[in-house]
Amino acid sequence: MTAHIEAGKGDYADTVLLPGDPQRAEWMAQTFLEASRCVNRRRGALGFTGLFRGKPVSIQATGIGVSSFLIYAHELLDFYGVRTLIRTGTCGSLSAEAKLRSLVISQSARPENTESGRVFGLYVADVGPDPALLASALSKAAALGIDHHAGLTACTDIFYHPEARARYADARALGALAVDMETSALYRISAHFGARALSLLTVVDNLLTGEQTDYSERQALFTDMSRLALEVATEGR
Repeated sequence: MTAHIEAGKGDYADTVLLPGDPQRAEWMAQTFLEASRCVNRRRGALGFTGLFRGKPVSIQATGIGVSSFLIYAHELLDFYGVRTLIRTGTCGSLSAEAKLRSLVISQSARPENTESGRVFGLYVADVGPDPALLASALSKAAALGIDHHAGLTACTDIFYHPEARARYADARALGALAVDMETSALYRISAHFGARALSLLTVVDNLLTGEQTDYSERQALFTDMSRLALEVATEGR
């Protein structure tokens, strides 16, 4: 038991999927896992462990943004011995290529600024996803017929920003497909602990056009991302 997670030792599988939204965590567990049990309710950050095709896997909500994400990722890696983290999140499109409801696989993450790029001075390494997880995701997404795009993603610390989309000009010039609020932290903290990581992101709005999905449809939007994450998480185990 930690300050933010009430689960005991052994309650989490070696591989944990990380949605931000607790409702999404619960939906994923109820929809895809066999023999699912809730292992964390503290602060409403729901966590579940169950089986996918007979193999153990966990799902843990992380909240919104780098600060919240790092609390849960750190405790999972440091106290619970988790070795693989796969983010199953949402993102805003920065390109015409990444359309609403499609999936973005983050091959690298560009932070909004130098300070956040160092994850507040804690985790300095400029790293990306685990190569084997990335290769597996690309292969399985194609095999499953999932509309997906792979490339650079931006990572912001601020959701409502006075500069709006203008602050992503540099990232877009480098070809960034989308922006989220956690992937840069995921890759850096995982590297710090010697763990594997991958970020999968469903496009729920477009920062260029103003288009957005309705929240009422968002759980259904996550079916492809959830299936892909679970296939990757349990491959070879």
